[in-house]
Amino acid sequence: MSFSSPASVLEVELRPDRPPVLRVETPVDAARWAAEHREALRAQVTEHGALLVRGLGLREPDRIAAVFKELGGPLMAEREAFAPRESHGPGLYSSTAWPANQPMCMHHELSYALQVPGLMLFACPVPPAEGGATAVADAEAVLEALPTKLTERFEREGWLLTRSYNDEIGASLAESFGTDDHETVENYCRAHAIDFTWQPDGALRTRQRRAAVVRHPVTGRRCWFNQIAFLNEWTLAPEVREYLVDEYGEDGLPFNTRFGDGDPIDEDVVQLLNATYEEHTRREPWQAGDLMLVDNIRTAHSREAFTGDRQVLVAMAEPQRLAEYGPHPKGSRR
Repeated sequence: MSFSSPASVLEVELRPDRPPVLRVETPVDAARWAAEHREALRAQVTEHGALLVRGLGLREPDRIAAVFKELGGPLMAEREAFAPRESHGPGLYSSTAWPANQPMCMHHELSYALQVPGLMLFACPVPPAEGGATAVADAEAVLEALPTKLTERFEREGWLLTRSYNDEIGASLAESFGTDDHETVENYCRAHAIDFTWQPDGALRTRQRRAAVVRHPVTGRRCWFNQIAFLNEWTLAPEVREYLVDEYGEDGLPFNTRFGDGDPIDEDVVQLLNATYEEHTRREPWQAGDLMLVDNIRTAHSREAFTGDRQVLVAMAEPQRLAEYGPHPKGSRR
């Protein structure tokens, strides 16, 4: 993700409480406009970590996909999804299915995978009536703000993601791995450093340890890069957590996170992480046709609670295999 054009080519509005915003006159051909301005747009993302472009009039999936490909190149197919999405074409998805009244806390997309998207692309055909912003937070600033003792432990041990797949909560086996064939799933797990266990009822449980702090592939700066808080049980609404524990047991939650050595993460740690994210959050309400580009490694993003209809299409591009992720032992059956 290196670009030659200076970010100053575009006149971008900068405010501390929101992501950079670029206002443009609606072009006749949005994809052509994106191709002509790609280097300047990407330079803004490199400098600021995110960019909201307003005025492109992105409403139809085909037009959105064309713009995304001009800006990000080939789009990634999602694997290891934690919740379902609708497909709108190769590499183009709906936003994650998640209750409208519950926020999706700050996270970096697929930070638990060995190959992660370097760039996230969002477009909003239909904005919500209220709320629903895709907010962002600088991962360098968050790391600096967190207590050193805590970040040193995570940097030393990494973090552990545990998952239990079922057909009721979260992504199913087929939605996450692209298949429900056991042998194919096992081969994927082994190749991606994921430990797996098949339960007596045929359900799959997995464990994968990943780095919590990584260096940005372009800047070399250390970033707080993970989904420790978002996928932890204490981030769930209390009534949702209580239901899931009653239904599936403490060890059978659809997803949960731990310290890298397997110790549980206390509720106060999760609250601290989410509070620190909130202190560094920048938000701008969606308007119809908006485009947003996010450096997925430098910048965390969230989805805030909303009312009304909300349609946001998402793509992932520029796959990165971060040095801190490897080498890892191959995943195995436990």
